[in-house]
Amino acid sequence: MSARRSTAATLLTLAVATAALAGCSQKKDDKASSDAVKVNATDTACEVSKTSFPAGHVVLDIANKGSKVTEVYVYAEGDKIVTERENIGPGTKASITAEIKAGTYEIACKPGMVGDGIRQKITVTGDGGSAAPADPRLTAAVDAYRTYAQEQADLTIPAVEAFAAAINAGDLEKAKSLYAPSRMGWERTEPVAESFGDVDPKTDAREDGLEPGQEWTGWHKLEKSLWADGAIGDAEKKLADQLVADLKDWQKKIPEAEITATSMANGAKELLDEVATGKVTGEEERYSHTDLADFAANVEGAKKAYELLKPVASEKDAELARTLDSEFAAIETLLAKYKQADGTYTSYDKVAEPERKVLSDAVNALGEPLSKLAAAVVAK
Repeated sequence: MSARRSTAATLLTLAVATAALAGCSQKKDDKASSDAVKVNATDTACEVSKTSFPAGHVVLDIANKGSKVTEVYVYAEGDKIVTERENIGPGTKASITAEIKAGTYEIACKPGMVGDGIRQKITVTGDGGSAAPADPRLTAAVDAYRTYAQEQADLTIPAVEAFAAAINAGDLEKAKSLYAPSRMGWERTEPVAESFGDVDPKTDAREDGLEPGQEWTGWHKLEKSLWADGAIGDAEKKLADQLVADLKDWQKKIPEAEITATSMANGAKELLDEVATGKVTGEEERYSHTDLADFAANVEGAKKAYELLKPVASEKDAELARTLDSEFAAIETLLAKYKQADGTYTSYDKVAEPERKVLSDAVNALGEPLSKLAAAVVAK
């Protein structure tokens, strides 16, 4: 065979092989797409492509076909949050990779991000639970994150007890100064707290987020009393004591929290969603204007989850890890501009709209790649 024919034959062989590989890749992508549970959310419906599927790593492909911003949740019994994605704009899509054990659940779409949501019952089949991660680094990351969540809860209790003590003493100004510090541990690990179902509504509900018949208790009820009403009475003292008791309940529950590598990654994204929907807008701390302290704690918690998962994420998607490193650094630099010498943050009512826009853009720039972290850590 001539050199030219040999070269031509080699090129032909390579072309065929490349086409075959491309075909395999396409088939793999098609399979991944067909395996996903598609959720079509509208203003009046929550359509789920499958109501039964195997336990393990599950992908939810969400399309918001409605006119309102929506949220999608997977709830276990007692409205325990298994996974969620907030702030899905009209006409946009989102994807969630989550580890879901065998059992019965509900997928809920929440048009307007309010209420109990439009719900669809689903069944996840299997032997009662998915296997532990094969990669020991993910097992170590989960263990370390549980320790972190417990540490944050343990640190919160004395801080909230000091806050409650100031309220019980009738010391308005001291109570105001201790309000934001009492929330830091909670804000760093809020997705874990939310997973219990009943703790978050008792402690962190806002007045306009109450469900029908729900009594308003917790931090934000006290926030309104301290800043808007400027008064401490018997009702506030009772609320403060209840807040301590409810948070001690949260503290005790951490060891039983369902934590996986994907829930850590999705939780990091949820913390950024919390910033986007509550802190950047100034809605969450509307009376105290301590939004930037919450903002910083949310970012710290998200970064902690990412750093624990980074050894695996950087190996499987080096470009994603580089992007996350850069965006976390950028948002931390922005926040540092508002930190005072005493460790407090600038009151958010002093932050002008153009500066809020810069903060919002930074949150979005971090949130988009962070939404890909869960898929990266479980990629084959």
